[in-house]
Amino acid sequence: MIAWLAGWTRRKDAVFRAVAQAAGGGVRLPFIGLSFRGFPETAARADAALAVAKRQPRGRLGRALKRALIAAQYNWSRRYFTRHPDRLAVCWNGLTGSRRAFMQGARDAGAGRLYAELAPFPGRITLDPQGVNAQNSLPRDPGFYRAWAAEAPDRQGEGWRALGQNLTARASRRGDVGQGGGSLTGAGEFLFCPLQVPNDSQITLFSGWVGSVQGMIAALACHAHALPAGWHIRVKEHPSARTSLADALARAVADSGGRIVVDNATDSFAQLAASRGVLTINSSMGLQAFFHDKPVVVLGQAFFALPGLVTSAQSEQALAQVLTDPGALSFDSGLRAAFMTYLDRVYYPRVREHPDGSVTIDADRLAATLAAARR
Repeated sequence: MIAWLAGWTRRKDAVFRAVAQAAGGGVRLPFIGLSFRGFPETAARADAALAVAKRQPRGRLGRALKRALIAAQYNWSRRYFTRHPDRLAVCWNGLTGSRRAFMQGARDAGAGRLYAELAPFPGRITLDPQGVNAQNSLPRDPGFYRAWAAEAPDRQGEGWRALGQNLTARASRRGDVGQGGGSLTGAGEFLFCPLQVPNDSQITLFSGWVGSVQGMIAALACHAHALPAGWHIRVKEHPSARTSLADALARAVADSGGRIVVDNATDSFAQLAASRGVLTINSSMGLQAFFHDKPVVVLGQAFFALPGLVTSAQSEQALAQVLTDPGALSFDSGLRAAFMTYLDRVYYPRVREHPDGSVTIDADRLAATLAAARR
């Protein structure tokens, strides 16, 4: 049985109901309760959750009030799962703020956990007992994927490319960022840099040495001069970002002497396909670039930042070195095939959405995931 924290969208709650059906039942928690009797770990858990909250409070009073709220939510969650040790805690994302407190309370009570998130491929879902994005449970050893693929002939080949057949660029919520046509003929040699949502947990938790999207833009502006003649970095803002980075990008274009080009109009995948490679902190577009056989440079923490899959530039000096010879970027196509086949066959369960709003999740994969969460 599961206890899931309401997703407050029809789609998310439909996913949770499908998980509940497979788990033998479930309880929908419309909100996290409050308990003001603390535990020895309460202060540390509240501080950690507040530090990564997507909405940071303003002022000392606002911060104190939000910290008290998160602490009370942690206490309640821990007591809830102590009273119901048979229930798995299920939450969407679960890495920031109050949702982190909810999942940490379940963990400290000894309950199993299951983190949900969208998958980077159509018709799939992320369900992981350890976390999502860079905190997920996927092995970080390239040898694991090679060995897994070698166990059976049907795990080899190019069948994984079907995962990307229906990939389309994300529809824009902004008037100044589009997914239009247009020709990139004559654009020259470039690395494509699709920017991410600045306050997304991918950035607040896993941006590494760049620290933020703005930090990456500044680093690119500083080192774009190292690119060979005829090369540039082509940047596009995220179509879902609520805040424009136009000022930071204008400074970067000027500081780079024009070696950074901002193209917010052309379709993201069209720019990716025309590029010679992708630069990203940890965007799913880095993973999606595998379908176009593009080398990828990852600046932050990403579960796919494995040697052979991408080039991991984990310092400003490493980025500068990459930009001196971008044409030398490469990847191991065999390892990519093994890795992507594992994601296809094992990690991301298929999910079908029905006209009535319900969803069906691949039963075998869901059963295996629930078993792992209960361990």
